[in-house]
Amino acid sequence: MQAPGGPQEDPVGGFRYGGWLIPYFDESLGVKVGEIFARPFDLLLGRKTYDIFAAHWPYVGPEEPLGALFDQIEKYVATRNENFRPDWQNSQVLGSDAVAAVRKLKEQDGPDLLTQGSTDFLQTLHAHDLVDEMYIMIFPLVLGKGKRLFAEGAQPAAFDLLSTQASDSGVIVNHYARAGNIETGSFAAENPSPAELERRKHLS
Repeated sequence: MQAPGGPQEDPVGGFRYGGWLIPYFDESLGVKVGEIFARPFDLLLGRKTYDIFAAHWPYVGPEEPLGALFDQIEKYVATRNENFRPDWQNSQVLGSDAVAAVRKLKEQDGPDLLTQGSTDFLQTLHAHDLVDEMYIMIFPLVLGKGKRLFAEGAQPAAFDLLSTQASDSGVIVNHYARAGNIETGSFAAENPSPAELERRKHLS
């Protein structure tokens, strides 16, 4: 999920494929993205993604309605820098305990909290089971390296698939909702063979 929007977006770690999303962003995918933004929402962002947004969206001009929308809505920023003061309008820092701040926001009345990018912050949200819904876009390419959506420390969780749709360019957009704990089962024989019992002895 690293640097989908351009080569200079996030080249950290020597990532060479910034802008990989662009060839797949056709009209059909744009319609689906528009549906996601059609619900009332505030933005909940990690510091790096906030910086990317704040350096772009306020400057796109009136021909890009998403820029005007992002200007107007509330933006919450998770950062470890206690001295950070956001200068993009309608922006505020979550504070020293971002997890507690998010939990408090979720308890209040208001629009959805929508997170985009924010790779590091998403790991924290997953680790504390604070993700209620996910839109996951699966692109028909393999990058081989780069930042990932799910990393070590993510809270094990089950999700229901609410909808799925493929764009004309081959992007699969899945919408998931949190669905409780993981359930397990087994295809193993009720009476394992001696070979299977021996195999299990060597598992680590």
